[in-house]
Amino acid sequence: MKLDSAQLEAFQRDGLLILPGLFSAAEVAAIRAALPPLFEEESEANIAEKTGGVPRTVMGLHRRSELFARLARHPRLVGPAQQIAGPELYIQQVKVNVKAAFEGDVWQWHYDFATHHRDDGVPAPQALNLHILLDEVSHYNGPLYFIPGSQRHEPLPTFHDTASTSYPLWVVDRETVTGLIAEGSIRPALGPPGTALIFGDLMVHGSPGNMSPWDRAIFSLILNPVANAQTAFARPEHKHHTDFTPVVPLADDCLLEPAAAQ
Repeated sequence: MKLDSAQLEAFQRDGLLILPGLFSAAEVAAIRAALPPLFEEESEANIAEKTGGVPRTVMGLHRRSELFARLARHPRLVGPAQQIAGPELYIQQVKVNVKAAFEGDVWQWHYDFATHHRDDGVPAPQALNLHILLDEVSHYNGPLYFIPGSQRHEPLPTFHDTASTSYPLWVVDRETVTGLIAEGSIRPALGPPGTALIFGDLMVHGSPGNMSPWDRAIFSLILNPVANAQTAFARPEHKHHTDFTPVVPLADDCLLEPAAAQ
């Protein structure tokens, strides 16, 4: 798959692409079917919410599941990423972020490069986040919020929030977020399962808690140029993978036809 010129222009302008229907219902069903055993594993890569014990984020999935190993190399994700960030990209992180019904906590306003740079020594904000909605995402079950145009700013000041949620995060303060929203508004990423999102390392985003009776899970693949690889190695492997081999896309039907992945 390749992005067209209008999509590339929109990405440069807004810092975000929302691609409805990029993955089929059958493909989403296959992804969802692979999750329950991973959720049940006793693993440091499974991080629960502060209360309730439900999953918040489940990481390192391409090393724990053959299906997720294929999904991390899917041409509908890797192809657009190569158009934007260059041909030699490595798999930096593979996870599913969960907003369990009634229990899913907020993700504070942040941009990913703050963590990648401060914690992992990534030199430049060149990584891309590629998401797939695995549930219907509405205004009610904790959708991702983006601030269009925020990626055009130089890296913004952040502080390390280790108390608000169970996952420490470098976050953007309220005054800065207020100014960014005044410039660019808030755009929620809504849509049916199979909708894909693409955004870069400087895009300011977050999400509210899920007070609804509907779960919300999102697959996330981060690809980073090999030439921009991490230089610090304090975090565990599931938070930033250290295999810098360039990712090679598989066949388009790799999720439903495992033989095609060979």
